[in-house]
Amino acid sequence: MSFRHTIPLFGLSIIMFLAIPLHAQEADPPFGDPAYISPDAKLEMVFNEGLALTESPAEGPDGMIYFSDITFTTSAGPDGIEAGHIWRYDPKTGETTIFRSPSGMSNGLKFDAQDRLIAAEGADEGGRRVTRTDMVTGKAYIIAHEYAGRPFNAPNDIAIDEKGRVYFSDPKYIGNESVEQPVMAVYRIDTDGSIHRIITDAGKPNGVVVSPDQKTLYVVSNDNGSIDLGKITPDIPVRKGRMALLAYDLHEDGTATFRSVLVDYLPEDGPDGLVVDVEGNLYVSERDMTRPGIAIRAPDGTERAFIPTGVLPTNVGFGRDENEKMLYITAGTGLYRIPVMKAGYHLPR
Repeated sequence: MSFRHTIPLFGLSIIMFLAIPLHAQEADPPFGDPAYISPDAKLEMVFNEGLALTESPAEGPDGMIYFSDITFTTSAGPDGIEAGHIWRYDPKTGETTIFRSPSGMSNGLKFDAQDRLIAAEGADEGGRRVTRTDMVTGKAYIIAHEYAGRPFNAPNDIAIDEKGRVYFSDPKYIGNESVEQPVMAVYRIDTDGSIHRIITDAGKPNGVVVSPDQKTLYVVSNDNGSIDLGKITPDIPVRKGRMALLAYDLHEDGTATFRSVLVDYLPEDGPDGLVVDVEGNLYVSERDMTRPGIAIRAPDGTERAFIPTGVLPTNVGFGRDENEKMLYITAGTGLYRIPVMKAGYHLPR
């Protein structure tokens, strides 16, 4: 989840500012190398009813597309403050239903090789933890809730490697909770349950993903200059930090070493979530207000194609099996999809 560094309106209007419906700002056709996206491909909205800010689509073992709805405590309706939700969309029937509510203000969602749902729960009255849900029994387990005896800031996005290790980013964008970690970092959860802080020099880490060859950990930095936008009014100046797509060498032991800045987005905002296809190309949710959409980039950051979304995107996820070339996109208040030319990368089951 990421935000503009200045917000002209607050409360409900935070959501309105970030979540202009697609039909109010129609997206242009995709463009670029037809080996990655057909110019005839159409971005389709599949659900946008009663949502606040959608995040992190991921296909589950049942073929459903799971995604988060971050509802914000600054927005209260007649029934009170919504507690965050995880929805699931059925591509076969078009039906969308609640999977879990409250969600712990879940943000990033991923399924591991055992088809268990890994969720990053953020702040703003959320869980501030990482959970793992057994999709057979329905039981959820907390696999990370603190480091060095202190709570996390606001776990944001999830990546999983082929050894079963979970990586997650821990920035802070909104919420009354205090910041007790000395740095905004990327952490690793090993299969024995131990937790390790592995990246401290990314800036304000957001999206994370592991390359198919397991040798690179890509990290997005989206440093908007604030740890609680609910308390920043238009008269308070803030300064952006790093807005970039970064590449780290991922070593066999799960440690990571900075390699390079692939894309520097300043003075515009940086991206949010990202995924990779089987060839290692990146599909990046880019939140440039002048050019919102999904950039398809080579592993070195070179842009190959672009999918305009007409509204600020938050994250992306590939379907599986016969839908392996379907890209799902969360943006504003909706869930979208568009066919692409490459199959998405998934952990071997």
